[in-house]
Amino acid sequence: MTGLSTILIVVGLFLAGGVYSFSKQGMPRGVIVLLAVASAMCLVAGVMRIQGIWE
Repeated sequence: MTGLSTILIVVGLFLAGGVYSFSKQGMPRGVIVLLAVASAMCLVAGVMRIQGIWE
């Protein structure tokens, strides 16, 4: 596991926590969807780097 994949997964989990927090606070749905998409992209990119698809 490289440093970049670790960073991508940590950022994805951080953004997923933001999605949960913002939904509890009643923030606008557009902000929550944007954070969810960004979180999913970071997590997928981190997992793909672990599996060696991009190498």
